[in-house]
Amino acid sequence: MTAENPGPVEGTPLIKPSTTDHPLYESVVEACRSVYDPEIPVNIFDLGLVYTIEISPENEVEITMTLTAPGCPVAGEMPGWVADAVEPLPGVKQVDVRLTWEPQWGMDMMSDEARLELGFM
Repeated sequence: MTAENPGPVEGTPLIKPSTTDHPLYESVVEACRSVYDPEIPVNIFDLGLVYTIEISPENEVEITMTLTAPGCPVAGEMPGWVADAVEPLPGVKQVDVRLTWEPQWGMDMMSDEARLELGFM
């Protein structure tokens, strides 16, 4: 008899929660806000491209992010830009940035500030 993968459990979030209670969290967010998609005049954090910021007790940072579209011309470069922005922060031991396409990014993931900046409000 084989076990079937039942899929996600109902109520499980599509995006893993961030480590918001870690002392480095706000600094990492601000570093992410310094990174912009060259085609959009809004930072990647407010665009909703950063899904999860996990920070271990040893100050190892893992960022899960997406892009506005899989064919984004900077898809190969943007994770490096994010790592380069976060790595120099005092106390950060290591940074790992991963791209995901699940869930797919949508305009509803943008902050109100981003929507206002782009004229959607």
